Amino acid sequence: MSAVTGGCFFMAVHCRVMPSSSSTSKPKLKPISRTTTTNLNGNRGFKKKREEVETEGIREKQNPYVLELEKKEMEFTSSMKSFHYYFEQCKNFFKQDSGPPRWFSPLECGSRLDNSPLLLFLPGIDGVGLGLFQVHLHLLQYDSGLVKFVERTVRAENYHSPKRPIYLVGESLGACLALAVAARNPDINLSLLLSNPATSFEKSPLQPLVSFLEIIPIEHQLSLSYMLSLMTGDSLKIVMDNAVKGIPVQQIIGGLSKDVIAMSSHLNCYVYLTLLLDTFLVWNVLPVLIMKIDGFVSQDLAALLPRETLLWKLQMLKPASEFANSRLHAVKAQTVVLSSGKDQLLPSEEEGQRLFRALPKCENIKFNDSGHFLLLENGIDLATIIKGSVAFYRLGIHHDYVSDYVPPTPSELKKLYESNRLFLIATSAVMLSTLEGGKVVKGLAGIPSDGPVLFVGYHMLMGYELAPMVSQLLLERNILLRGLAHPLLFMRKKKEGTLPPLSDFDLMRVMGAVPVSGTNLFKLLSSKAHVLLYPGGAREAAHGKGEQYKLFWPEHPEFVRTAARFGAKIVPFGVVGEDDFGEVVFDLDDQMKIPFLRDEIRRSTEEEGIRVRAQINGELGNENIHYPWILPKFPGRFYYYFGKPIETEGREQELRDKDKAQKLYLEIKSEVEKCLAFLKEKRESDPYRNIVTRLTYQAMHGFNSEVPTFEI
Repeated sequence: MSAVTGGCFFMAVHCRVMPSSSSTSKPKLKPISRTTTTNLNGNRGFKKKREEVETEGIREKQNPYVLELEKKEMEFTSSMKSFHYYFEQCKNFFKQDSGPPRWFSPLECGSRLDNSPLLLFLPGIDGVGLGLFQVHLHLLQYDSGLVKFVERTVRAENYHSPKRPIYLVGESLGACLALAVAARNPDINLSLLLSNPATSFEKSPLQPLVSFLEIIPIEHQLSLSYMLSLMTGDSLKIVMDNAVKGIPVQQIIGGLSKDVIAMSSHLNCYVYLTLLLDTFLVWNVLPVLIMKIDGFVSQDLAALLPRETLLWKLQMLKPASEFANSRLHAVKAQTVVLSSGKDQLLPSEEEGQRLFRALPKCENIKFNDSGHFLLLENGIDLATIIKGSVAFYRLGIHHDYVSDYVPPTPSELKKLYESNRLFLIATSAVMLSTLEGGKVVKGLAGIPSDGPVLFVGYHMLMGYELAPMVSQLLLERNILLRGLAHPLLFMRKKKEGTLPPLSDFDLMRVMGAVPVSGTNLFKLLSSKAHVLLYPGGAREAAHGKGEQYKLFWPEHPEFVRTAARFGAKIVPFGVVGEDDFGEVVFDLDDQMKIPFLRDEIRRSTEEEGIRVRAQINGELGNENIHYPWILPKFPGRFYYYFGKPIETEGREQELRDKDKAQKLYLEIKSEVEKCLAFLKEKRESDPYRNIVTRLTYQAMHGFNSEVPTFEI
């Protein structure tokens, strides 16, 4: 078990002194005060002057922002610990010791935030607590009376800080323990994160292993090693995840060889490692090496988990599973279940769905290609999961989308960019902004650096404009845009239905999206954030045939008065290109004419939907949940035009008058329409509007190069 700083925003148990600052682990997160900032300065910033990179070579001259992002992410991932750390630490913890269970908290975790919540890690069958060694966890060895032991710690911490949440991260067997503690303490502010919980043990192939271990002769230790290989899952995926990070081949092979050394050093099988270092032979011998790796890992596990120890721990699984299942009805804690699709020890994918239905406040996140040791895989980041899960990370009893927000790490920013890389290349966005004097320039120089700033504009079909806009503001101006999003990204009336699972939107929440509401707009502007608001909302994003570039704004100018209260600058903007990218061929009107589609839309709207504009009569208040059918086109180009910022500072008293606020509201709407008209006209003279001409240019100048556009 362990207490964790988890990227330095959790507090470690029994570790009240400031940890060493010399750690080379993941970069520290800046302290997040009650007033948040959206300008990512310091070691997580990516702003870089063009004149500084033009002397660094042709590639950097082409796209300095992307290269700086890659550099930061490389620095971030290079500090991740390897398998060598895991095996060495495991050896240190498997010693003859008849003492009670206890918590460990390494000092290398880095500084923590004030009033940060507590996280305790409850390990799985390995019992070491190193399942999260990638993010610096602290260890506890198993012994009897574990439920009461953890319970005493939880109650003591709750007594000292009753409003601060306590996180229990349980892995397989540890997940059963976490559920048991939560069931016995429903009044304590607990949050559970369960990785492949062993509550499904009755359906596990491990059950026959218990009887087998009771009779297996000691000389058949290799048979035991083979059976333990089930615990390692897909060794190729684990090794390659740790080695392959989009870096040169030499470094891939170097990283791969290091991981194999870590797995096989205890067995002195260096003949295979020599082959790995030969770049010409590596891909020919890789399949054989992976088979050897499986053997190495399972033999190491056999050494770390002798037959008697493994038998004892397997025998604990059945009663632990039965006890947790019998108490599920009493679990009231918010729960996130992580379930692997390729878990060879437990039917975790099915179990995730079962717990999702059984627990009242539960979210299930699937990892289709992961094995049992999910948290050992390099692509899995516990901190990102905690930040992305709906209202999961909090500093008090209730979650606050503004004060509890933790800005993204370099790795998370890189993930956002990489997940949209092909789309960004296909759309090759043109960004225009307006300086204070009214001059229109290429790029985002006209965007105010200091908040509060409120971006108000046109919502393109299905929100396709978001990825290029958010990415470019981060890369070029170091500005994190906090979007006011539809509540369906954060909550549902019912757990299961036709809508995508909430976990599909985790990355949006990591990037700062919040449910649209007057309260959240108020909090964001008061924290001097850069905020994105679409007055047209879902009606614009799911518009019908022939309705592109048409605004569907309500009549009430509430955001104007809120912006004036904090002296926010309002940036009107337009974006065009959706008609070059896709065409609506079957809209809401068409779907409502077909009986079974009409019934499905009404059912989804009534049973799953959350109405944002219930108080508005007419078309804008009718928010039927549907997806327009879109016919893709040969990808065109996206064009963004940010108009001149509108000042509201000093106008709070003036804009309290409804008529004057309405006048400014209509002025902002008119500016957005002018931005759209300007872009539709100017794109006609863009020689690179067609994707063929853009790809030809990039083939000649590099795919990271900036493609020219029309003259302003």
